[in-house]
Amino acid sequence: MVSKTYNIAVVPGDGIGPEVCSAAVETICAAAGRDRFKLTDYPAGAEHFLKTGTALPEETFEACKAADAILHGAAGIPGVVYPDGTEAGIEFGLQLRFRLDLYANVRPIKLHPGVSSPLKDVEPKDIDYIILRENTEGLYASRGGGVSVRGEVATDTVVMTRKGVERIARKAFELARKRNGAPFDGKKRVTVCDKANVLRSYAFFRKVCTEVAADYPDVELDFGYADAMMVHMVRRPSFYDVIVTENMFGDIISDLGAVTVGSMGMSPSAELGDSRGFFQAAHGSAPDIAGQGIANPLGTILASAMMLDWLGERHQDRALVEAAVRIDAAVQQVLSSGQMLPRDLGGQAGTRSVTDAVLHALDGHRVAAA
Repeated sequence: MVSKTYNIAVVPGDGIGPEVCSAAVETICAAAGRDRFKLTDYPAGAEHFLKTGTALPEETFEACKAADAILHGAAGIPGVVYPDGTEAGIEFGLQLRFRLDLYANVRPIKLHPGVSSPLKDVEPKDIDYIILRENTEGLYASRGGGVSVRGEVATDTVVMTRKGVERIARKAFELARKRNGAPFDGKKRVTVCDKANVLRSYAFFRKVCTEVAADYPDVELDFGYADAMMVHMVRRPSFYDVIVTENMFGDIISDLGAVTVGSMGMSPSAELGDSRGFFQAAHGSAPDIAGQGIANPLGTILASAMMLDWLGERHQDRALVEAAVRIDAAVQQVLSSGQMLPRDLGGQAGTRSVTDAVLHALDGHRVAAA
C-alpha cells in the first residue's frame, strides 16, 4: 500500500517564528518520515507587510487553502500597524480564520512532569483541560468593520449566530466525550464561559450551548462568568475538562491557562474547520529574542504533533497518529529529565539543544515502538 504524501504549507512568519517552525518541521520529519510530506515555505506577517504592504499575499492564501494542513511559526511585530492603530502582522492568522472558516480554536492546557507551575501546590496531574475558543465570531468579528467617528467615538460589535454557537458547542461536547474527564473528579464536563449576566449576546451564547447539551447527557454542563473564570482557573484548575467560550474571552483566558502550565512557550493550538487545519504555538513572535537561539520550540513542536494527529484521524492514517503519540512522549521525556529546559521554564537550554533532545528521545521511542 502506497502511503499518502501530505502537502503542508509552512509559514515561518516573524521574530522567533522561523526558529520554532524549523524545529517543528525537523520533528515531524523524524517522527513520520520526510517522504510523507511535501513541505513548502510561504511568506506572511509583519516583515512581509513592511516589504510589500500586505501581511497575507494572495499566493500564500491560495497555498494554505489548497494544503492538507498549515504549520505556522509566529506573526506580528509591535509597532508595525495599520493607520487605524491595529497590528498588521496578525492579519495573516485572522484572515485565515475567517476566509477558511477555521471556527474551532483548540488550546490544550496541560502541566507536564518536570515543569513547575507558578500556582502553589499544583502537580502535573492537576492541570489537564482544553480551552475551546470560537474563532470566527464574537467581538473579533468586528476587526476592520468597527466605527470611529471623528476621533471622538469608537465602536465594535459582538457578533453571535445560532450556527456559530451551536457548532462550537457541539465541538466542545464531542471533545469532552473523547477525554478522560476532569482531573478533580474524572467527570466529563463542558464549562461555558460567558458574561450572560450582563449582555444579551452572551446570554444567547449560553442558551444555545444549553440546548446543545441536551444531546450529550453523558457530559456534565457547567457555567462560569468570564471574570470568575479567571479566579477559578487559578484556584481550582483541576475542576476543568473542556471550557468553551467566545472569541475574545478565549484569547484572554487561554493566555492565563498557558502561564499556569509554565509559560506561553508550552501552549500549542489547533485552529480547525470542517476540512482544514492551521497549527501553531499560542505565543507571539518575541522579536526581542529573535535570532538569539534561545526561543522555546516546544509549543510549536507540540502543535505539529496535533497536526499529525488531526491529519491521521482525518485520513485514517494510523502511522501519523502514532507519530504524534511519539512526539508527545519525546517531549514528556525531555521535560521530565529536567536536563534540557528552555529559559522560559527556568533552564538554560537553547532552541537547538531542546530540539536535539526531542529528536534523540524520539529516536528512542521509535525503537521502542518497533
